Amino acid sequence: MKGPAAGDAFTRGRYATDASIYQIMPAAVAFPRDAEDVAAVIDVAARHSVPVIARGAGTSQNGQPIGPGIVVDFSRHFNNVLSVDADARTARVEPGTVLQHLNTRLREHGLFFPVEPSTASRCTIGGMAGNNSCGARSLAYGKMVDNVIGIEGLLSNGTPVAFDRRGTSANSWSLAHSMRSLAERQRSEIDLMFPKVQRRVGGYNLDELLADEPNYAGLLVGSEGTLVLSSAVTLKLARLPEHRVMGICHFPSFRTAMEVTRHLVELGPTAVELVDNNVLTLGADIPLFRKILGQITRGRPDCLLLVEFAGPDALALGADLDRLDACMADHGHPDAVVKVSDVAVQRDIWEMREACLNIMMSGAGDAKAVSFIEDCAVPLEHLADYTDAITDLFERHQTRGTWYAHASVGCLHVRPILNLKDPRGLHAMRAIAEEACDLVRHFKGSHSGEHGDGISRSEFHERMFGATLVRAFETVKDEFDPDARLNPGKIVRPYKMDDPDLMRFALDYRVSVPVRTGLDWSEKGGFGGAVEMCNNNGTCRKLAGGAMCPSYRVTRDEQHLTRGRANTLRLAISGQLGPDALTSAEMKQTMSLCVGCKACRHECPTGVDMAKMKVEVEYQYQLRHGLSLRDRLVAFLPHYAPLASRLRALANLRDRVPGLPWLSERALGLSARRPLPKWQSPWREAGSSTPANVKGDGLDLVLFADTFNRYFEPDNLSAALQVLNAAGYRVHHVAATGGRPLCCGRTFLSTGLVEHARAEARRTLDALAPFVAAGARVVGLEPSCLLTMRDEFLVLLPAHEVKPLADAAFLIEEVLAADILAGRVTLPFVDRGARTAHIHGHCHQKSLGGLSAAQTLLAQVPGLVVKNIESSCCGMAGAFGHEAENYDTSVAMAELSLLPVVRAVSTDDLIVADGTSCRKQIVDGSGRKALHVVQVLADAIEEPTPSTAQRTKG
Repeated sequence: MKGPAAGDAFTRGRYATDASIYQIMPAAVAFPRDAEDVAAVIDVAARHSVPVIARGAGTSQNGQPIGPGIVVDFSRHFNNVLSVDADARTARVEPGTVLQHLNTRLREHGLFFPVEPSTASRCTIGGMAGNNSCGARSLAYGKMVDNVIGIEGLLSNGTPVAFDRRGTSANSWSLAHSMRSLAERQRSEIDLMFPKVQRRVGGYNLDELLADEPNYAGLLVGSEGTLVLSSAVTLKLARLPEHRVMGICHFPSFRTAMEVTRHLVELGPTAVELVDNNVLTLGADIPLFRKILGQITRGRPDCLLLVEFAGPDALALGADLDRLDACMADHGHPDAVVKVSDVAVQRDIWEMREACLNIMMSGAGDAKAVSFIEDCAVPLEHLADYTDAITDLFERHQTRGTWYAHASVGCLHVRPILNLKDPRGLHAMRAIAEEACDLVRHFKGSHSGEHGDGISRSEFHERMFGATLVRAFETVKDEFDPDARLNPGKIVRPYKMDDPDLMRFALDYRVSVPVRTGLDWSEKGGFGGAVEMCNNNGTCRKLAGGAMCPSYRVTRDEQHLTRGRANTLRLAISGQLGPDALTSAEMKQTMSLCVGCKACRHECPTGVDMAKMKVEVEYQYQLRHGLSLRDRLVAFLPHYAPLASRLRALANLRDRVPGLPWLSERALGLSARRPLPKWQSPWREAGSSTPANVKGDGLDLVLFADTFNRYFEPDNLSAALQVLNAAGYRVHHVAATGGRPLCCGRTFLSTGLVEHARAEARRTLDALAPFVAAGARVVGLEPSCLLTMRDEFLVLLPAHEVKPLADAAFLIEEVLAADILAGRVTLPFVDRGARTAHIHGHCHQKSLGGLSAAQTLLAQVPGLVVKNIESSCCGMAGAFGHEAENYDTSVAMAELSLLPVVRAVSTDDLIVADGTSCRKQIVDGSGRKALHVVQVLADAIEEPTPSTAQRTKG
C-alpha cells in the first residue's frame, strides 16, 4: 500500500467519532491514494477478519463512518477531480473530492453540482453518495440518487465493479441482474411500504431498479459503504443560475409558518428553509451572525422562512418576490417579507442557515441538542400537525426541541435537548425515538430523510418498511458482501441505537483535569466543558474562505485540525488514552501545528477556542517537563530585550556571519533558512503621564508600545505618535514599576508560562487601570499584543477587574476609524495621487473584529483604493515560523493564498499588514515590504507643526 496507515491510540481516537453521539475505537486508520491502495486495505482486513469502514469528512450525523475495523479516510489523498465534460454536463471524481472544491472548479464552465448540503465546504462526494445527501435545494434538483450517473468501486473481496444506467462492467453484471430480479419480486411491497415523499433515504434503494431503464448506481447511493467501496463517481451537473433572490418571510408563531409552507412551495422556489426562534435567539449572541440577523429581521418574529428563487431573468425574479409578498398577505401576513437581491447578503444568510445546527449546539453544559430523529420527513399537508405532535412528545419527556432546515420538502431537522451522560437522558432518547417513528408512519412520512441510517436509524427499518422488505435488504447486503466485511451494523443487522457502549459520552465517562489549571475555564463549565464544545461538525475542515484551520489546509491531517485536537483532548482528559496523556509527547505533537490564530474562536459555530486550549496544554506540559532553551529565549524576550537592543551590533551578527545560522539551528532549533528580526535602537517614551492629566473628553489615549514594535520596528510607534497628534488626541505614556516597559505577556502564553503571563497582565492592569478609570482609552499597534487585553487577560485575572480595561483597549485603527466617522476628530490628509493598498489582516485582528476598522480607515485616505487580501493565517505566528521543524509548514501556509497575491500585485501598490509576524513573512517570502496602517496614514498627512508635535504628554 502506497498510502500511509496508522494504528496508534491517538490517531485511532481521532477517527472513533463523527458528528453523531457515537464513538467506536477503530483497529487502524488507512489513507489510500488510489484504488490499488483500497484493494490492499481490503486484503489486509480479510486476512485479519476485521471490517472496513469508508470515511469522507466524518460529518455524518448517525455514526456511519465509525466502527471497530479499519477506517479508510478517502479525504486526505484520494480526492482528485478526474475529468469534466462541460458539453455533456458531467464530472468524474474520486470519492474524497470536497464538494466546494469541485464547484470552484466547475464555476469556470458556468456549471455546478446542485446537491448542496450545509456541509459543502468539507463534505466529500463519496460521503454524499453513501448517505444519499440532499441539501437545501432538493426541491429543484433532487437528491444525490437523482444526480449520480455512475459509481466505480471494489467489492469486499477486492473485485472491481462499475454500475451505471447504460449497463455494468463484466464483474457487475450478475449482481445487477440479481438485484433487479429481487426488486421486481418486491415491487408490490415497495409500492405499499416505501414512503411517498421525496426525502426517503432509508434502507437500500430497490425502488431505483424498477424503472424501465434503471440506473444500477442508484442502489449503491445511500448504501453507506456497506456494499461497495467507491473509487470514482460520475455526476450530473447543472447550469449555474444567473441570478438568485431571497424573500425572508416573518411569522409570529411556529405553527403558522408550518401551515403556510406548502402555499409558498406552490410558487416554484428553489428552496424554503426554516430558521426557528432558537436560532434567532442564540444567533443574536454570536458575533459572526448578529450583523446579518439585524439586516434581515424586522421586529421580533418567532421564526423565519428563507425563500429563494433562481433563474436567468432578474426582472422575473423580482416578480417572484412580489408574488411571495402577495401570498404571505393572502394568508394573513401582510408586509412580512424582507426582499434580498444583494449577492453578498444572500451569501451571509446562507452561511447563517448552514450553521443553524452548530448555533444550537453552542451552549455550554452537559445537556445538548441530540441527533437521532433529526431528519424525519412528512408530506407538507401534515407538516404543522407533525411538528405539533413532536413538540408535545418532547414536553412529555421534560425536554424541548430545536427546529430548522428544509421546510420545502417537509424535512425539518429537530433535536431534543438531552443529557446523555445521565441514564435518564439515554432512556428518554429511546422512548422519543420509538414514539417519533410511530408518528412519522402515522403521517405517511419517512423516518430517514437526509442524513442516512447509520446507527441511529437502522434499528427502526423493520418498524418503517416491514419485515418482508428488511429481509430483502439483508439479501442485498449478503449478495454484495457475503462476509459482512463492509461497515457492518449499518442498514441491516444493526447496532442498538441506544447501546451505552457505543456512546461518545458513555455512562462511565468522567473528566479528570488537573486540579490546577493555568487559565480560568469557569465560563465554559471547566476545561472539560470547553473541550466538549466541539460537536465534530467539521467546519474547521473547510479549505477556502475564512482563516480556519490553516494547519489542516496544508497537511490535510486530522491531527492538525481543530476538531482533531479537540477529540484528542477529550479522550485524554477522560482517561481513554491512558494516564498522563494530557502531558504526553503525543499530545505535544497533536498541538504542535496550532498557530494560535484564534480563527476557530470566531469561525467555529460552537465557539471552540483552540488557541486558549493550546495555552493550557503547554502550561501543563511545561509543569511536567520544563522548557527547552529555545522556549526560554522566546518566552523571556520582553525581559532581555532592553539589553539585547543595547548590544544589537552583536545580537544581529547571526545572519551576517557564515555558519552562525546553521549553528543556531543545531543548538536552538531556529531555522537557518529564516533570518531573525533585526534589533533596532528602541523607541522611547518622552517621560510619563499621570491619571490627573486625563481630561476625560474622549481625546485621551494611552499609547501601549509593545515589545515587537518597540525593539524591532520603532518607526511604527513614531508614525503612530505623529498620526495621533495630527488628529488632536492627547497621548499619554505610562511608566511601569520596575523600570521595564509594560508587556502583554504574549510570549509567555505561547510557551505555557502562564504564571509569568499572569504577572505581566497584573503589572499592565495595575498601570493602566487608573488611566482607564479617569476616562482614557488604551491604543496599540500589534494585534497579538493589544488584543490580549481583550481576550486572555479575562482568563488570567479576575474578569471583573479586567473588564474595564478590556472594554477600553483598542487597536489604533479602531479608535481612529470610529472617531473620524463620528466626526470627533479629523486627519489633515493630503492627496498623494492614486494608489492601491492591499491589506492582509492579522488573525487576531480578524477574530476580534479589528480588520474592518483598518479597511474603513484606509478608505479615508484621498486617492487610495483599498483591496482586501482573502487569506488565512500568514503562517509566521511569532516564533512558529522561525522553528526549524515548522519552517516548511509556515511557508506552505503563506503560499496558500497570501504570498501568491503579494507577488502578483504591482510594485507601485502598497502592501499593508498590521501584524509584526505578517510583515516578516511577507518580506521573507516575497521580498516585498509590508507597512503597518499607521505608516500609510503618516505618509498621507501633512507634516506636523511644532505646536502639534509638542502635544504628546510627558
